[in-house]
Amino acid sequence: MQVIKNPAVETWDSILKRPVMDTTRLFATVQPILDAVRDRGDEALLEYEQQFDHVTLDALQVTEAEITEATTKIPHQLKEAISQAKRNIQKFHEAQEDELPYMEVIPQVRCWQKRIPIQKVGLYIPGGTAPLFSTVLMLAVPAQIAGCEEIVLCTPPDKEGKVYDAVLYTAHLCGVTKIFKIGGAQAIAAMAFGTNSVPKVNKIFGPGNQYVNAAKQLVGLNEVAIDMPAGPSEVAILADSMARPKYIAADLLSQAEHGVDSQSVLFTVDEELIDQVLVELEVQLDLLPRKDLAQQALKHSKIIYIPKIEDAIRMINEYAPEHLIIMTKNYTVVAERIVNAGSVFLGDFSPESAGDYASGTNHTLPTNGFAKAYSGITLDSFTKKISFQELSRDGLMMLSNAIEIMAENEQLTAHKNAVEIRLERIYREDEDDLSWRH
Repeated sequence: MQVIKNPAVETWDSILKRPVMDTTRLFATVQPILDAVRDRGDEALLEYEQQFDHVTLDALQVTEAEITEATTKIPHQLKEAISQAKRNIQKFHEAQEDELPYMEVIPQVRCWQKRIPIQKVGLYIPGGTAPLFSTVLMLAVPAQIAGCEEIVLCTPPDKEGKVYDAVLYTAHLCGVTKIFKIGGAQAIAAMAFGTNSVPKVNKIFGPGNQYVNAAKQLVGLNEVAIDMPAGPSEVAILADSMARPKYIAADLLSQAEHGVDSQSVLFTVDEELIDQVLVELEVQLDLLPRKDLAQQALKHSKIIYIPKIEDAIRMINEYAPEHLIIMTKNYTVVAERIVNAGSVFLGDFSPESAGDYASGTNHTLPTNGFAKAYSGITLDSFTKKISFQELSRDGLMMLSNAIEIMAENEQLTAHKNAVEIRLERIYREDEDDLSWRH
C-alpha cells in the first residue's frame, strides 16, 4: 500500500483519485452488442453467451427443475444463514414504507402523495470470480416488499450452462419471477429492449464489470432507468490510537479481495498505527485463498496519515467512500460530521462484512465518489411517487391571484387562462345565486 503523510490540501484531489477506467471508452465496444440484441433478440443472446461465457445453451430461462435441484443441494447451514439475512434486510426495508399523508397546504387545497411500485424491474447478478447471491437478497427483497409485479434476474452461467446453486435458491426464496442465464452487456440489452424470452423492464439494478456498467449507462439514456452509476467497490477506514491494527487490516483486505480494481484507504491520525497495520496486512494476506486478487488491489490502495481529525473528516467527505468504517474513541460524534458516504460502520464490532451480508442495510451503494449525490438502494429505489392535489372552488380562488401573476410573468398565457375560465364560472354561479335570492 502507498503511504502518504500529512498531504497538503491542494494535493487531495490527485491523492483521492480512484483506479477507475473511463467507461465511455467502452461505448464503441458495447453499442454493437446492444444493437444486435435489440434487432435479433434471443438469437443474438445465444451467440453472445457462446462468445463471452463460453457456453452453448438450448434455452435462456432457468427451469423450475433447475431451481428445485439447486435447492436440494444447498447445505442446511447456508439456507439458515440466507434466511436470517433475509429477515433482517426485510425488517430494515419494510420500515421505510412511508407515504406523505393528506395535508391542507391552505384551507380547501389538499395535496398528498402515493407510492406506486415500479411494475417490471431487472436485476443483474455478476458471476465471475465470486457469484454474489448476497446481492440477490439486497435487490430482490426490497423489490418484493415494494410490490413490483415482475422481477427479472439475469446472471452468467458457468461453462456447463448452470447457474450457481445459492443464486437460484436465494432468487426463488425472494420472489424473483424469471431467471435467465445471460451475462455481460448482452444481459443489460435483453432487459432494456426485451426479446421473445426476456421481458422488457422499466428499471435495471445491480453491479457488474466495466462493460456491464457501460451498457447500463447507454441504455439509461433512452430505454430504461438504472439504479446508479457504478464503479469498483471501495472502503475507507478512519482510525485513531484506539483502533486495533488486526481489525483494520482485516477490513482493508475484505474489500481488496473483491477484485483487482477495488480500493482500500486508511485515514489515520495516529502515525504509529501505520507500521502496525502494514505488518498485519502481510500476515493476514498470506492466509487468503484470493491472495493474488487482494495483493493487486492493495497496489493502488493507500494509507493516509493526517494529524488533525478535522482534516481527516474533511478529506473523507471529499473522497465520499462507498463504505466507511469509523474506529475512533468518539466514533458517534465523528459520524455526525460525515455527509458523504454510502454506508457507515461504527466501532470495533461493525465490520463492513456485516452490511455486506446480514445486518439489514443494503450493500448496493454509490461508488467512485457518487455518494456526494446518490443514496444506496432503498425501498424507494423500487417505487415511484405520484403527487395528487384537489382544490375546491374556494381553494382555487385563494390561489388564483398568485397563479395568474406568475403565469403572466412567465409569458404563459394559456396557464393564466386555465384559471380565469374557471373563475368566470365561479363568478357567474355566484351572481345567479344572488339573483335567485333577491
